Amino acid sequence: MNTTNLHLHSRYHVGAVDPRVFGGFLEHMGRAVYEGVYEPKSRHADEDGCRKDVLAALKRLQMTAMRYPGGNFASGYHWMDGVGPRAKRPTVRELAWQSIEPNQFGTDEYVGLCRKMGWTPMLTANLGTGTPEEARNWVEYCNCPAGTRYADLRTANGSLSPHGVKLWCLGNEMDGPWQLGHVPADQYAIRAQQAAKMMKDTDKSIEIVACGSCSTGMGSYMEWDRTVLEHLGDAADYVSLHRYVGNHGGDTPDYLAVTNSIDRQIEEMDAVCRFVQARRKSRKRAYLCFDEWNVWYKNMQMDGEGKVAPHLIEEVYNLEDALVVAGFLHSFVRHADCVKIANLAQIVNIIAPILTRGDDLLVQSIFHPFEMFSKRRTGLALRPVVDGPEYEGKTNGRTPFVDASAILDGNRLHVFLTNRSLDASAPVCVHVADRMVRAVESAELLTGPGPKAENSYENPDVVRAQAYAGMTVKDGRARCDLPPLSLLAATLTVG
Repeated sequence: MNTTNLHLHSRYHVGAVDPRVFGGFLEHMGRAVYEGVYEPKSRHADEDGCRKDVLAALKRLQMTAMRYPGGNFASGYHWMDGVGPRAKRPTVRELAWQSIEPNQFGTDEYVGLCRKMGWTPMLTANLGTGTPEEARNWVEYCNCPAGTRYADLRTANGSLSPHGVKLWCLGNEMDGPWQLGHVPADQYAIRAQQAAKMMKDTDKSIEIVACGSCSTGMGSYMEWDRTVLEHLGDAADYVSLHRYVGNHGGDTPDYLAVTNSIDRQIEEMDAVCRFVQARRKSRKRAYLCFDEWNVWYKNMQMDGEGKVAPHLIEEVYNLEDALVVAGFLHSFVRHADCVKIANLAQIVNIIAPILTRGDDLLVQSIFHPFEMFSKRRTGLALRPVVDGPEYEGKTNGRTPFVDASAILDGNRLHVFLTNRSLDASAPVCVHVADRMVRAVESAELLTGPGPKAENSYENPDVVRAQAYAGMTVKDGRARCDLPPLSLLAATLTVG
């Protein structure tokens, strides 16, 4: 393969990378909470009933904003069921996943876990079967000092200081007919506007995420978002978007080119935000919150059959899935000017980078690209120009073999490179037009024996990141030769 040249310039930057782009999502679905982060009977349980092995693995990902409690679950969830003495909390049949919810893990346990992990709390209010007033009451419970009804309830439950939850989502996937409480855009917009006003009247410091189109395939895609944003006006700080992808056609090159479609979705949604801002003649711009994203297409078991912690959508991931996860992260970095929050869905067992089986734990292939990006996330996203060989994807169009993104942090340059070729190495040269590359500070490579290679409890290291010594510096430029189907993350010293 001919050399791919990655051209960068320190003054041609997109914007600062918001650390909240490296967030996660914890839903009361399947075994994400129970037998996931929370399992008091496990030999790994800490004093709060949380699994220390799961938390130790998640610590490596350095996640930020953690969305909770759903997801579809949120549209039937009443937060009062999950607070107070555990023995008095109701066991309920929840309808989103047809499961039994014991409510042993709720708001206070979630906030405690966030504090333990250094996560930013991010709550999704029930605007399906719930009311705007119920959402407002939850803000008071979480954020107000003692002296009023719901704040006093929090203190009675053992939390004297406010939880300080600043990120609030106004419902989940309300454009979807499958959603409890689904309504047309104009009706949702009225409900959301009422909730946003009462919630911000209760705590002016919170930020609001309006519920946007949940899929590019929806007939209301973008039109829903325009209607909602025009009605909410400046009350909307962000609008949500969701995306799940998969190799449905068994075509690995086309699957790896899905980054083109992710770029397009971001740019289309940002265009809607800018259009509404211009039409309203507002100085405030709504930004994007990509609060559900991942690979998901193999395990479609979504009926909990009336069980507690049923095994639902426990996807097993392989190398090509990991490279697509890297593609999402490339896109988020390249669009740092508009993508301010993103939440990997989800964090354990449910389409997740980590699986548990009894007291055992498995790190899946998609864990590694997230970790490789996350520990190099600080700085300004640069605008990359990739000049090199391309191929034609069947559905996703003309695509460079090498996908790229870069972040400049002072005199440190973080470079991320994916070789999408199935069988050819990709020589890459990194040029920084106004700087000299001085040295390679660190580099690691993720690859495996083939696109379908996956980790298992018996063979947990088939797909993993390892230190990479193949990047060299000469004449102020960095060079490497990427193996087929690989991801490189490197930190360079520039000056």
